[in-house]
Amino acid sequence: MSAPDLEPEGPRDLAYYEAVPYVLAVETVQRGGQWLRRAEHPELPGCAAEAPSVLEAIDRLAGERHRVLRELWEGGALIPVPRPPLRGA
Repeated sequence: MSAPDLEPEGPRDLAYYEAVPYVLAVETVQRGGQWLRRAEHPELPGCAAEAPSVLEAIDRLAGERHRVLRELWEGGALIPVPRPPLRGA
């Protein structure tokens, strides 16, 4: 998987990044003998959540996404955004 694109125009307002449709990846993982669902946005560093159910993991991920985006935005970091769709050749 290639690295996500970084916003070339510099930081936009936080609402812009909160509206970006980041890729959602969900997998089942085992932690201490217990099976959990792990949801993450691979483009956002450290943006993941685990829970017993998929829905709960996705709900937790929403809060984690807002936390990560706010931390990056307030720190002035470049925030990764998904690259645009590939065009037909």
